[in-house]
Amino acid sequence: MKLFKSLVLAFVICALLLVIGLGGKVWHWSTSPIPMSTQAVEFTVPKGSTIRTVAETLTKAGLDIEPQLFILYARYTGQDVLLKAGAYEVTQGMTPLDILDKLAKGDMIRRQIALIEGWTYKQIRQALKSNKDIQQTLADITDEELLKKLGSDQTHPEGLFFPETYVFVPGDTDFQILKRAYDEGQKRLMQAWENRDPDTPLKTPYEALILASIVEKETGHSQDRDRVAGVFINRLKANMLLQTDPTVIYGMGDNYKGNISKKDLQTDTPWNTYTRQGLPPTPIAVPGALSIQAALHPEKHGYYYFVARGDGTSEFAENLRKHNQNVQKYILKRGQ
Repeated sequence: MKLFKSLVLAFVICALLLVIGLGGKVWHWSTSPIPMSTQAVEFTVPKGSTIRTVAETLTKAGLDIEPQLFILYARYTGQDVLLKAGAYEVTQGMTPLDILDKLAKGDMIRRQIALIEGWTYKQIRQALKSNKDIQQTLADITDEELLKKLGSDQTHPEGLFFPETYVFVPGDTDFQILKRAYDEGQKRLMQAWENRDPDTPLKTPYEALILASIVEKETGHSQDRDRVAGVFINRLKANMLLQTDPTVIYGMGDNYKGNISKKDLQTDTPWNTYTRQGLPPTPIAVPGALSIQAALHPEKHGYYYFVARGDGTSEFAENLRKHNQNVQKYILKRGQ
């Protein structure tokens, strides 16, 4: 009997020592920063991942997290069922518990992509395509199919995507970002349209978008924007040709090599406002909020002409005689 009690006591002591030892190991593991040879390590958790596959991913990434402890602790705390797919970053000083906390909260890496005012649709698509953090899904989708997916009733994608800096998670798709830009563009345009100048000759929000894109390309000087818009509104009201070079350039497509000639001005395309009356059929770029505002709230004046001074600003004229003088002063002399 005495021997039995001794054996039981020894067993209990061993069990306690084991528990204490295991507890100490877990405490040390949970509070110790993960050894890292770099400042940061990024990893991705695909949809449908288990805590075991996450542990394997971290180990393959070179992070010594003691996989079995990582898995057991996650299951014990219930964090194994809270895993959120996405891209994450581990930085110097983080512990295994910090990683589990990130995964459970969905504290993912964020990236940014800027769609710039005045960019064409082609430039936007190229920016999305060249971003390695964006998943490409539109390579085999036609523009018509894309517009249908977006829920747009337009037949041409130009100008529909609002220029802004968009924050996204690595792995987001090109369509997701375009959808956000499209929705933002529609919201901004409709808000501006609802508050438009009641005297505007523009008949639809889309016409406002077209004019705004021309204003965007015609001036980079903020103080001239409303006045430039006013020139085009005056011309539309007077049934004059808009005669704006950026529309000609857009219609030339890849044939534009940096210079525009008299022949180019005379060569008819749907976008050539020297040969065709009124607005072109589509926008020629993405206009920013200020250009949309200018198109719908132009400065009221008597100007019908303007010419670039060469410093980003423009010189305006009420008649052709004065305009020709301005051309002589600011264009022809500059070329001498």
